[in-house]
Amino acid sequence: MSKVIASWSGGKDSCFACYAAISQGHNVTHLVNFISQEYHRVRFHGTEAKLIQLQSQATGIPLLQNPTPDDGYEQAFKKAVRSLLGDGAEAMIFGDIFLEEHKEWTERVCRELGIRAIEPLWGRAPEDVLSEFLDAGFEATIVSAKSDLFDEEWVGRTLGGEFLRYLKENDIEPCGENGEYHTFVTDGPLFEQRIEISESRKVLREGYWLLDTRQYQLVGKDALSGKS
Repeated sequence: MSKVIASWSGGKDSCFACYAAISQGHNVTHLVNFISQEYHRVRFHGTEAKLIQLQSQATGIPLLQNPTPDDGYEQAFKKAVRSLLGDGAEAMIFGDIFLEEHKEWTERVCRELGIRAIEPLWGRAPEDVLSEFLDAGFEATIVSAKSDLFDEEWVGRTLGGEFLRYLKENDIEPCGENGEYHTFVTDGPLFEQRIEISESRKVLREGYWLLDTRQYQLVGKDALSGKS
């Protein structure tokens, strides 16, 4: 069983890639997450840093969370990953599906670090990835969406059949690989506890509807309310 680390945004694709790699026999020793040095939120997703920390607690997988500046991202990325290589990690997992420039970047950077890039979702039909993610029992909340493609009502809702139909009817890329929307995973087979978001508000910023979470907590799998 090889030791690997997982690139982790908190969203569905990185989570499902991690799950797929574990299913293939890899031992994930750490989740690696990068947040904005200025805002302490996940880059591009806008998810608060503390929510990612809750995911680490919920999955039981240690987290390396690294604030990075707007400039010098690659250097900061390499430094963070290199700090984990002494534990014997041989590869890093990524959740790319079809964007060639992303895959080329991850493969080059990993090669320069002396490890392999593992892409469990690569080349698969996006609609299949999304359906299998849900069929496996994962739950995710829509935390950001392009305002020219989605109304405010979709943000904060759980990913599910109605949303999938909307994507298909409007010819929107199913997994949001081009940044059409982003999610935050709250539960699933990787999780020993689930995350409950109890208070939030919606904010329109730079062409995106964003979910600004105010209150959240870990609860037991069988909890029906906010009390664990």
